[in-house]
Amino acid sequence: MIIIVDAMGGDNAPGAQVKGALAAKKEFGCELLFVGEKDRIETILREEGEDPAAYTVEHTDVVLHTDEDPFLVVKSKRNSSMGRALELLKEGKGDAVVSSGNTGALLTGAQLITKRIRGVRRAALASVIPTKTGGALLLDCGATADCSAEYLEQFALMGSLYASRVMKKKDPKVGLLNNGSEETKGDELRREAYARLKEANEEGKLLFAGNCEAREVTGGGFDVIVADGFSGNILVKGMEGMALYISGLMKDMFYRNAGTKIMGLLMKKEIGRLRASLDYKEIGGAPLIGVDHAVIKAHGSANAYAFRSAVHQAMEYVESGFIDTIRSELAAGKEEKA
Repeated sequence: MIIIVDAMGGDNAPGAQVKGALAAKKEFGCELLFVGEKDRIETILREEGEDPAAYTVEHTDVVLHTDEDPFLVVKSKRNSSMGRALELLKEGKGDAVVSSGNTGALLTGAQLITKRIRGVRRAALASVIPTKTGGALLLDCGATADCSAEYLEQFALMGSLYASRVMKKKDPKVGLLNNGSEETKGDELRREAYARLKEANEEGKLLFAGNCEAREVTGGGFDVIVADGFSGNILVKGMEGMALYISGLMKDMFYRNAGTKIMGLLMKKEIGRLRASLDYKEIGGAPLIGVDHAVIKAHGSANAYAFRSAVHQAMEYVESGFIDTIRSELAAGKEEKA
């Protein structure tokens, strides 16, 4: 399997990207195709004890920065490291792209260069968030801010398949992010989406468990949580902020005095597990579900370990055959309507 690495996207590029990809190669076994400034990439490879001649590096010195117009990836900056990586994916030179770069640009490029799966109305950025039962898939968390009820229903169908096929969840429960648990809660969009999901449940297309309030997200009652990209992104960012806050509180608590330091040492293993469950670096990134190729968005501030996790996630995504599953499910749906 060949993973195409956008080596220049992100706050810590290209060091974190190259080192993280190398770590994934050694741990999980994959081939790498780097895209970016060749001299800088090869320098890091040498520093890591690797022979640059053993790696394919597609050179480009064009970089799309985080504050630039996302549409530049398909216009004047199509030859940026991100744009070129997506082109190579479309040409079949690799099996997946992993990038820490401009989120809007990656979403735009993935949908316009690699294209959406036929029948998918909008792609969704999916993030795994920690729960009591190991994790729930939230989609959309940033790709499509303005959604219709039809989009949300399709997100639910794709998310349910992803949770089953990739996350190995049996009969995943789908919840609709809302401001109350009652069927009548929410605005017109949420009420219409609820009706569509309830109907899909009755038809056996998915297992709809009702509305999901924000406080219920981590409880483990839902395996897939559906939201428009605006609400989903706010939820994810809020959870990231709370995780950082809790981590800071724990550090202050256990370093307060000699007694608390001893307690911290005794609980070191458990504290490590808790921090790992709250740490985005363990998951690595978010797949862009609905696109006709495997595209993983790694965190913009990803370090080498987080990028390694994102590469591993890309490998699992490809190996799952999920994209083929979506294609066949949509084709089956069309046949039923006919």
